[in-house]
Amino acid sequence: MRKVIIYTQETCPPCHAEKLWFKENGIEFEERDVRKNDQYLYELIELGAAATPATIIKYEDREEVILGFDQTKLAGILGI
Repeated sequence: MRKVIIYTQETCPPCHAEKLWFKENGIEFEERDVRKNDQYLYELIELGAAATPATIIKYEDREEVILGFDQTKLAGILGI
């Protein structure tokens, strides 16, 4: 079981590109807009990220964090 969370903001072209890529590849994800919810901004900062997108892929036994839209790394982790 995995859960994909992407931290985004409305004015972020790479965020839009990553969400589109997820949709094209059938990857379900939870979007957390850091401009609409201060808690999401704090979570983003705790990840050590200074920009969006930042993505967390949670598995039962581990968690992967990807900063920026790194399609190659995402594909490898998600097995695409």
